Amino acid sequence: MALSDRPSERHRQVAGLFTDRVRGTRSWDAPAPVDGWNARDVVRHLTEWLPGFLASGADLELPHGPSVDEDPVAAWQVHCDGVQALLDTPETAHRQFVNRHVGTLPVEAAIDRFYTADVFMHTWDLSRATGQDDRLDPGFCARLLGQMELMEQAIRSSGQYGAPVEVPGDADAQTRLLGFIGRDPFWSGR
Repeated sequence: MALSDRPSERHRQVAGLFTDRVRGTRSWDAPAPVDGWNARDVVRHLTEWLPGFLASGADLELPHGPSVDEDPVAAWQVHCDGVQALLDTPETAHRQFVNRHVGTLPVEAAIDRFYTADVFMHTWDLSRATGQDDRLDPGFCARLLGQMELMEQAIRSSGQYGAPVEVPGDADAQTRLLGFIGRDPFWSGR
């Protein structure tokens, strides 16, 4: 199934897959492919950075759930439902997000570009950490990779991505994307 081009629907699809992986996690202490992280930290990252991003750039507040340490499944669900409700609210289409690094964008575009894409990529991290199906939509992998390659210098200087990992020349889009963002696509955690 191809991902939608509509931000609210794409979030529903991407977050739905991540939700499945959250619910399928049996060990929150399992090491993750991000150096120094475990499965719980993947959820922590996704639930902690967006609220401040939206508050500072669009004066929007997301609902607060339990802490990830207390209940990672509930923390994710409250957060995910809050983001989806925001995207599904008609007034959101008229809200602007302002940031000195990215300029002015519609809120739904900012969420889609920065957050939904992040959830998509971190789905692999949680899946791989917890031994679940780690296949991602190949078309969206190719699209993200193409967009990110155009901004490689900015991406590398942001400090948010690791050094690229070399992958075989004939690798599929998912493998190339993972290598580009600094993941070892063959990481097993063992």
